[in-house]
Order: sequence, then C-alpha cells, then structure tokens
Amino acid sequence: MTGEGGGEKEMIKRKIIFRRKKKENRLSMVMVTVAVLMLLIVISFKSVELRQDQAVYDEKIEQLNSQIEQETLRTAEIEEYGKYTQTLKYVEEVAKDKLGLVYEGEILFKSED
Repeated sequence: MTGEGGGEKEMIKRKIIFRRKKKENRLSMVMVTVAVLMLLIVISFKSVELRQDQAVYDEKIEQLNSQIEQETLRTAEIEEYGKYTQTLKYVEEVAKDKLGLVYEGEILFKSED
C-alpha cells in the first residue's frame, strides 16, 4: 500500500506543478499581450506624427517649387535685359537720358519745369 500512496503523492505533485505552469503561462501571455498592445499604440502615434510631418514637407516642396519657377522667370528677364544692354538702342537711351548727348543736328526741347 505504500507503493500506491507514493503514486498518489506523485500525481498530486504533478497536478500542483501543472497548475503552477498553467498560471505562469497565463501570466506570460498577459505580459506578451500588454507588450504588443503598447507597441501598437506607440506605432499608431508615430504614424500620425509622420503623416503630419509629411503634410508639412509637401507644403514646403510646393513653396520651393513656386520659388524655383519665379526665379527661373526672373533669370530669363535678367538675361533678356543683359542682351538689351548690348544693343545700340540701349546705348543711345543712356547717352541721351544720363549724359544729355544728342546726335549732330538734333534739336532738344526742354520744358521749363
């Protein structure tokens, strides 16, 4: 009968160990679940922040593209003005307006103001 009592004790020990392991497994599962949920929350918040940053950057890109277009037009105007300053017409205008020069035989009329 002592042999049967030993087997019974062994069964009780196994049940106790099984219950402990089951509780430990549940605790581990709860901890893993909490960790995964925390990761999901953090990722969600970061995702929202990234979308907001992307919107700001897209707006900045539009502004910069607009500035590039304006500067391209301005560059074209400056190049055209540079070509104009190389012409005889420009030289004549500067000579008349700034230096007061006239062609020989040309008559200037000045207002009395």
